[in-house]
Amino acid sequence: MHNVSPTRRGRADITSGTRWREGCARIAAAMAMVPMSGCTLELLDPKGSVGEQEKHLILIALGVMLLVVIPVIVLTLVFFWRYRETNTAATYSPKWAHSTKIEVVVWSIPVVIVVSLAVMIWETTHKLDPYRPIEPVATDKPPVRVEVVALNWKWLFIYPDYHVATVNKLVLPVDTPVEFKLTAESLMNAFFIPQLGSMVYAMSGMQTKLHLIASETGTYAGMSSAYSGAGFSDMHFKTHVTSRDDFDEWVRQAQGVPDTLDAPTYVKLEQPGTGAPVAIYANVMPGLFDAIVGKYMGPMDGASQDMRVTGNAIDDIIAAANCRVDGQLDSSDRRALLAQRPERDAGTQPGAQRALTE
Repeated sequence: MHNVSPTRRGRADITSGTRWREGCARIAAAMAMVPMSGCTLELLDPKGSVGEQEKHLILIALGVMLLVVIPVIVLTLVFFWRYRETNTAATYSPKWAHSTKIEVVVWSIPVVIVVSLAVMIWETTHKLDPYRPIEPVATDKPPVRVEVVALNWKWLFIYPDYHVATVNKLVLPVDTPVEFKLTAESLMNAFFIPQLGSMVYAMSGMQTKLHLIASETGTYAGMSSAYSGAGFSDMHFKTHVTSRDDFDEWVRQAQGVPDTLDAPTYVKLEQPGTGAPVAIYANVMPGLFDAIVGKYMGPMDGASQDMRVTGNAIDDIIAAANCRVDGQLDSSDRRALLAQRPERDAGTQPGAQRALTE
């Protein structure tokens, strides 16, 4: 066994201590750089009342967890140090089995936490129900209706009150409630604008709802938060929140664009593809959203007025799909589609539709 001189032993201790302090300093510096890295926590920077309330819930949940986690960590370190083997002053009780005080603490704290969370969850579940309409900030600001269709892999936004539509771009007025109706063409997706609030799924043949409101102008990220295949990473969009005057001006400009969204255009648009550019359409076919939902469901007896689908719109989409060849529709296909309109209006089923249903 080698003996180490006191001088060398002291130098070794100093070297190891210095290295330990340097390591801690580097870790602290790395942690200090995190807030300055330019990354933002969008969930903690809400821009609407729904997002604000959800942020409040997140912070409360975090606080409740820390009420449990921090004491456990502290007591673990305290017990580790107090009852170490070399501490002969610590009480040694090998036959200890029960403590009423400990039992009261161990059971009362979880009971209080569970009851408090239950009351809070009951209240906020109803208050933040995505189907619950948001009261308008002013009586002269009626809600804006937006119909959302999740395509592969892009987002289609239809403004039924203005007869315009966009792809991968959502424009909303500030301080105005927004009523979303959502569906999907095929794969299930999840519509999410983190800074505005709740996430809601969009599923083919079904309709879901979401109500949001933005309190500040700006551009906010939107995305699909549910994996839906190879193009999932490209399925994002920008939400532009503007003043009401700017929104009205944008609507007027959108209504004047040459591109229209009819059945043949939609059939081409629904074809899977990644990296779809932003597009704007005018003169959107009436009942398009309901037709997208209804073409998988068929007639629904007893359906509410807002869920009744225009049969002609469904037939147009189905006929356009049958006319499609490798995703293309030429002028002759369009003429054939329009020629089927009188037959459908007369109540007969065109040959194209029969081919699809057989």
